[in-house]
Amino acid sequence: MAAPFDTGRPHPARVYDYLLGGKDNFAADRSAAQAGLKVNPNAATAPLQNRAFLARTVKFLAEAGVRQFLDIGTGLPTSPNVHEIAQGIAPESRIVYVDNDPIVLTHARALLTSAPEGRTAYVDATLQEIKGEFWEHLDRDRPVALLLFAILHFVDDDDEPYELVRRLMAALPSGSYLVLSHITADFEPEEWGRFAAIMRAQGITTRLRDKAEVTRFFDGLELVDPGVVPILQWRPDATAPLTDAQAALYGGVARKP
Repeated sequence: MAAPFDTGRPHPARVYDYLLGGKDNFAADRSAAQAGLKVNPNAATAPLQNRAFLARTVKFLAEAGVRQFLDIGTGLPTSPNVHEIAQGIAPESRIVYVDNDPIVLTHARALLTSAPEGRTAYVDATLQEIKGEFWEHLDRDRPVALLLFAILHFVDDDDEPYELVRRLMAALPSGSYLVLSHITADFEPEEWGRFAAIMRAQGITTRLRDKAEVTRFFDGLELVDPGVVPILQWRPDATAPLTDAQAALYGGVARKP
């Protein structure tokens, strides 16, 4: 079900849109983002590098033969999107986007269009709500890449994030992949701690996790080299003039045996 359309409360997708330089946000979203940026300016760098990590990992998967992608926590469309990357390599690729913000839904219907040979679809749900709706659009017998870019830090421990990921991966066939990125305070504990506190004060759940906690999401899967690393170090296609503290996310890709 779509979240109530309350422009007076910040929403993670719209805060993220603002940090990426987008225009699909409201005063509450901008206020939350600006308050976060005051205590940690690197909050503006991390989203941009997360998008670069998305592009590299989706390209890797498409070149490895994956033709089905389940992107949960899509956020507002920011080109290149998953389907643009995947279908640019394999036009027959199928992509299912999942989010629960009404503005994301509106944009998804208008902008997330598919190549004629493939398919894109949108499911209105949160990570906690999604069950098997995506199978209406995907082939159960073919591998699926589960994409969780910068969403798990919005899931608190009480919502059992590890069990959520395990359940989703259990539903996917052998040869499927898990890809995720996750904000960490490992490099700047005080700055990211203050940022997380401000987000929580604005009503946005923010749970920072260290490397061991992020790596745990891949339990039972076969990690692709170089493993769980700061996203700048995951198969970079160029040397970014940034530090791991400025990107501040761990990321990884793993295959289901």
